[in-house]
Order: sequence, then structure tokens, then C-alpha cells
Amino acid sequence: METATPPLNPQITLNRLNTPSQLSGGGLDSLGQGDFLRLLTTQLTLQDPLEPADNEAMLAQLAQFSALGAATASGATLEQISAKLDRLIKGPEPDAASPAE
Repeated sequence: METATPPLNPQITLNRLNTPSQLSGGGLDSLGQGDFLRLLTTQLTLQDPLEPADNEAMLAQLAQFSALGAATASGATLEQISAKLDRLIKGPEPDAASPAE
């Protein structure tokens, strides 16, 4: 006997995708550009062709993702600068081969 699968409701799927979830593991750090593009293409695929998504809302999503990417990149750059400054402040490591006087 075959079990019938219920028909997919695009609105339920979109609501599930747009609802914040509790992520286990890496949290938001585990989401990347690929995840965003997958969500965006799913949203575009499931939208009603007679009532497409608002251009302003789509642009706002793209701008938010762009800003998040820039903030992440600047955070990584600041961490690199901080590590270099820490090494510079410490000074050169004493050479183990030279005798202590």
C-alpha cells in the first residue's frame, strides 16, 4: 500500500525558510553565501507569478546580505591587524642560539 504525500504548499515552505531557527553547532557563522543564494532562488522559484516579490524588498535583502559580508570581511581584517600589532608590541623573539649575558 502506497502512502500519499500531501501536496506542497509554497507559502508554508516560504514561511519555514523565513522563520529564524535555533542553529546548532556553528550558529550563524556556519551560514554563507551559498546558503543565501539557495534561499533566494527558492524564494524566487516559489513566488506567485501573478504577484511577484516587491523589488524594494528584494533589494533590501540583497543590501543586508552585502552589508553582512562586508562586516564579516572587515572583522577578519581587524583580527589580522590586531594579531600583527600584538606581535609587533611583543618585539622579536629572543634567539635561542645566542647566549644570555
